[in-house]
Amino acid sequence: MLRRIARLIAAFVMITSGVVVGTVATTGTAHADGCYTWSRTLSQGASGSDVSQLQIRLGGYPGYGSVLAVDGSFGPATAAALKRFQSAYGLVADGVAGPNTYNKLYALQDDDCTPIHFSYSELNQCNSTWSGGAVSAATAKSNALRTMWKLEAMRHALGDAPIRVTSGFRSYSCNSAVGGSSSSRHLYGDAADLGAGSHSLCTMAKQARYHGFRGILGPGYPDHNDHTHVDHRSSQYWSAPSCGV
Repeated sequence: MLRRIARLIAAFVMITSGVVVGTVATTGTAHADGCYTWSRTLSQGASGSDVSQLQIRLGGYPGYGSVLAVDGSFGPATAAALKRFQSAYGLVADGVAGPNTYNKLYALQDDDCTPIHFSYSELNQCNSTWSGGAVSAATAKSNALRTMWKLEAMRHALGDAPIRVTSGFRSYSCNSAVGGSSSSRHLYGDAADLGAGSHSLCTMAKQARYHGFRGILGPGYPDHNDHTHVDHRSSQYWSAPSCGV
């Protein structure tokens, strides 16, 4: 918590300094970051692990019904997602990742690469090892990170009010204990159940359609009247009949 507060203070100082001096917020170089530091400007045609890192953080900006691939290749879909991200945060929406884009991303992430409003502990209330599911612990944790960045985009689109995660990764034993499906996406680490709070379950089910979730289940779908479920299954399946989804 203290780390997040310090990061928010630092971001505020950067912004206010830019207003006074007239340069920090609009020009210059990106600051180094404890999680990941980009070392070059990225645009269409670029490829590499730095593109993959960018795509993970843009995963919540693919557009309605779409999913942004994390393939290390900066193509038109990545450029479009980047423009949506830039527009969402008041940056010049040119589809080019440079200092201003990177500084915004740095302000949005903690040193463990999770977005500032979500944490690994929220996405794993089952165990501390990420083991015992349908994929390796490393894959489950990586999947959860991608889910968190999608949720961060969704949270921002909904006015930056908190989103409450009630369940994330589950081992087979944890899944069995709560009566989960034997093929539950929770076993893969790429699913999250969202409880009502700042937003209604239907509001979240509808908004999730814009943020890269192939699976959306909510009110009106069997056993989902008390939460909205989002995941990254292999093909699109949305069902929240009470919400018109």
